[in-house]
Amino acid sequence: MRFLLLASAALLLNAPVFAQTPAAMPTPPAAPEVTAHASRMHTLTLRLRPGQDLRQQLTALTQQQHLRAAAVLTCVGSLTQVTLRLANQEGPTVYRGHFEIVSLVGTLAESGSHLHLSVADSTGRTIGGHLLDGNVVYTTAELVLGVLEDVEFGREADPTFGYRELAVKPAAAASAKAGRKPPKGKK
Repeated sequence: MRFLLLASAALLLNAPVFAQTPAAMPTPPAAPEVTAHASRMHTLTLRLRPGQDLRQQLTALTQQQHLRAAAVLTCVGSLTQVTLRLANQEGPTVYRGHFEIVSLVGTLAESGSHLHLSVADSTGRTIGGHLLDGNVVYTTAELVLGVLEDVEFGREADPTFGYRELAVKPAAAASAKAGRKPPKGKK
């Protein structure tokens, strides 16, 4: 057996090496230019109570606070009903029971939000998808949101699949376009 291993290793070490030359390698398509926008941030913290709907409360807070660009930084808690749009599915899937919130991530803005939720059941099985209305708090949902002060989120149709996807603009440019003045203290 040892002889076979040594013989195999010797063959591999002495085997010719084949590599593609640069001319033979396919050229990947040019990647679109990526633009990133820096922004100052402040936080909002909140606790949702038993019976409240997670998405409805986030939507109400987004409207009440006139959030132009925010992100979920963290969320822990539990739910008795979970309503998600699973990957590549058209409609909602509803789960009933007791679930721990494992993760809530996404963007929030008056112009539209995009949130994903992951939850675990009592066996540790984890499911996740797009957060929809119908996620009912069991004991608590404790959230920290990051509010971005220098950018504004919008939603624009992406021709690739037809979904309205995130568009990020500097807040001053977005405010001027909408005919609004930037908030006091901002230039």
